[in-house]
Amino acid sequence: MDEAVQTRRPPAVDRILRDPAASPLLTAYGHAAVTEAVRAELAALRASQLAIPGEAAIAAAVAVRLEARMAPALRRVFNLTGTVLHTNLGRAQLSEAAVAHAAMAMREACNLEFDLGGHVDGRGRGERDTLVEHLLCELTGAEAATVVNNNAAAVLLMLAALAKGREVVLSRGELVEIGGSFRIPDVMRAASARLVEVGTTNRTHARDYAEAIGPKTAALMKVHASNYAITGFTAAVSEREVAAIAHAQGLPLLVDLGAGSLIDLAARGLPKEPVVRDVLAAGADLVSFSGDKLLGGPQAGLIAGRRDLIAKLRKHPLRRALRPSKITLAALEATLLAYRTPDLLVRDVPTMRLLTRPQAEIAALAERLRPVVAKALGADWLVESAALASQVGSGSLPGETIPSAGLALVPARARAGGALKTLAARFAAMPVPVIGRIADNQLLFDLRCLEDETGFTAQLDLL
Repeated sequence: MDEAVQTRRPPAVDRILRDPAASPLLTAYGHAAVTEAVRAELAALRASQLAIPGEAAIAAAVAVRLEARMAPALRRVFNLTGTVLHTNLGRAQLSEAAVAHAAMAMREACNLEFDLGGHVDGRGRGERDTLVEHLLCELTGAEAATVVNNNAAAVLLMLAALAKGREVVLSRGELVEIGGSFRIPDVMRAASARLVEVGTTNRTHARDYAEAIGPKTAALMKVHASNYAITGFTAAVSEREVAAIAHAQGLPLLVDLGAGSLIDLAARGLPKEPVVRDVLAAGADLVSFSGDKLLGGPQAGLIAGRRDLIAKLRKHPLRRALRPSKITLAALEATLLAYRTPDLLVRDVPTMRLLTRPQAEIAALAERLRPVVAKALGADWLVESAALASQVGSGSLPGETIPSAGLALVPARARAGGALKTLAARFAAMPVPVIGRIADNQLLFDLRCLEDETGFTAQLDLL
């Protein structure tokens, strides 16, 4: 039947499935999915009361329906927000080595909990933690280490295993809330531990910790203020001082370090951030930190410290509920291995590469892209190179910025507000969505995280 001929009644489902136009759909999606889509398309046509097209046209509409239904919701984007570790955009990008090692773990059988050294009969049971524990101990100086699925889980496990039904002393200035309404007091309650607040929001002294210790005290705790800063008339007590107070009473010091850098960022030209090894050396008994922030690996919660305390964590029932998958452990192992060659971190770990990318290099990229973007947008928009300031993100280095560069887009004639939102939506609707930020009546594209210049420019014609 000619496709242009309109029929009065919808054709039968089988008739559409037999049409040559349906053949590639059946190959790609299978009979059941195509049949369901055909029925849905015919139902929509009947409900619309419009003229019914021929079988080939219906098959084409079914193809569009199937493609939309099978498209994954998780998509690649261009992160031009200026936030390197953007929580909403997936935080750390994994290294090629981490991606390859995770792919191996997904594709093949692997020794996740199998002791290759001690058993060869297929019955040997090992601990999945041992895959990365030796690396964590080597890189942090800890006696032992364990891994759970994120840092919030790490804090929960520490408190549940070591302080259930007892008290934990913490400064009021460290009662943090991070993204997703994760609040330290709430985690304390979930772990059945009682929070004892000491000091004030802006000033806490050593005597505050000492005077709060009683017969029900299980631990002293410090939480790194990773996503805010208190300035002005302030006082805080160092990990070393709090550790001495705790140890004098036979108590452990627990530290939630959050971002958890393994290296001295200041030596690489970045703002200073606490280093896990230094905090442990100062006397902390357990330190928890994230795998997908400054470490540059997958989402994970890492806990390093005393062997006897790690053993208690491993025995707690929550640990099994919070343990990471083989995919996470594979990506984490590859990331940690990169730290054995610290001189090559900028080359091998994307987070380090992006954070230390020279401003001059980014500015040169902006100059190359400016005329290309301006041509794609036409006379309605002005596109200028701009000096910008990136931030680390994900609660790391609060208040600190890194000099960067990018593009500033402003409407040539229209009012900025509505036009900017419309333009931002157009960029976000591209095959690889482009995500910038609107500030100061401009749509800003910070180019610090743009490494695929060709892929970015290739789709500009679709604007």
